[in-house]
Amino acid sequence: MNILEEKYHGKKIDCLDVVNIVEAARILSGKECVVVTGVTGQDGSHMVDYLIENTEYYVVGCVRRLGLSGGVSVFNKYAERFKLVYFDLSDSNMISMVFEKIKPVYFINLAAQSFVGSSWDFALKTWDINSTSVLNILESIRLYHPKCRFFQAGSSEEFGEVVFTPQNECHPLRPRSPYGASKVAARQLVNVWRESYGLFAVQGWLYNHEGPRRGEEFVTRKITKSVARIRKALDEGRCFVELQLGNIDATRDWSYAEDVVRGIWLMVNNTSPVDFILASGEIHSIREFVEIAFECAGIKGAWSGSGLDEVFCAADTGKLLVGINPKYYRPLEVGTLVGDSSKARKMLGWRPSVSFCQMVDAMVKFDLANA
Repeated sequence: MNILEEKYHGKKIDCLDVVNIVEAARILSGKECVVVTGVTGQDGSHMVDYLIENTEYYVVGCVRRLGLSGGVSVFNKYAERFKLVYFDLSDSNMISMVFEKIKPVYFINLAAQSFVGSSWDFALKTWDINSTSVLNILESIRLYHPKCRFFQAGSSEEFGEVVFTPQNECHPLRPRSPYGASKVAARQLVNVWRESYGLFAVQGWLYNHEGPRRGEEFVTRKITKSVARIRKALDEGRCFVELQLGNIDATRDWSYAEDVVRGIWLMVNNTSPVDFILASGEIHSIREFVEIAFECAGIKGAWSGSGLDEVFCAADTGKLLVGINPKYYRPLEVGTLVGDSSKARKMLGWRPSVSFCQMVDAMVKFDLANA
């Protein structure tokens, strides 16, 4: 049971209750406040860790009521400087109350409908969460707390149909999914409110970044969890169902999630509000991710066949490990997304500290330990 449930178990909690609880806790702590949304997701949880370990701020973690899970217990160790609250980005009244009453020094918005594949099925919901909510946040900052520094998580998917590679901050925005379009809309809103009202509002282009906390609906975590499942089945002499994937030749620029969170904090503490790309500058395919993941689990394999008939089988036994399923193909695939983060490296002193192979290995080891 979390903090809110302990106080209001069995009772309805409205947005005023939430704001009053947080404001009371902030005053008692005597510290300024940072609000982070999406804290039960990968980036939000890492941001809470980073803020608690590296700053003195009081941290308010926001989560949808339906987004709560057993994973929130990871924050119990932060009871003195952390408060978990229900927060709905589609509720403009709650957003305005946060800025009017709590007056956070930073508002870091990492909540989103962030699964590109689902954005085709839930396009309107994706737009509402990823775009309309940003408009409400920006307007609330303008009206109630213009000194607040605001970070909005952007995406390499905004570039979509790429014109040149690697992409830098000047690349045109050419999204090829409802998700990418929603992030482009949010970016334009951030730019307009920043230029019109002088707000410190930035949106970083966050290229793909992964880690053990990545949601299981993402292909990278789907791979590492399946590898752990297959490894365990092999160890126990059991049968198993192969991993099924879509376009294994799709390529991405992957970084480690904790490196990206560190870059976000550097960005929001820059001397002026500037948008940056955070990326490794390296490109890897799903095919390569699969090969390394199985190797990290001590399973050597090889590809054979072509097209929809291509398979990845164990080198020693010939057992099928990976097959292709066309239902996992996207309606539109983006081009080669690889980021030029030289601007962030020069102006912020940011650079990745974890390599691609180290990232895959960390994810596989985590899933093996929890298989």
